[in-house]
Amino acid sequence: MDTVLTFVLGLLLRIGIPVAVTALIFFLLRRLDERWQKEALAIPVISSSQRPCWEIKSCPEEKRKNCPASAQPNVPCWQVFRTKNGLLREECLECDVFHLAPVPVLP
Repeated sequence: MDTVLTFVLGLLLRIGIPVAVTALIFFLLRRLDERWQKEALAIPVISSSQRPCWEIKSCPEEKRKNCPASAQPNVPCWQVFRTKNGLLREECLECDVFHLAPVPVLP
């Protein structure tokens, strides 16, 4: 009987500990993902008092028609021009519109 109990206990330890560690990692990653999603919702939206970038930069109408930022007037232009991996373009970092924008306040 002791041998069977030892075998079952060893099996539980060998399976139970990795399952518990995996469940803990899963739980922590879910919490981190929820936090990141809340932060993503805090991306600044252009307020009615803030002018769109094409007005600040005095872009001609022809350039504005071809600009992806004008298709999303409620989103800051630098958010529209982010690269696929989420980085800001170098020209956005140096732009006056980006520097004049209010700093977002995260919850």
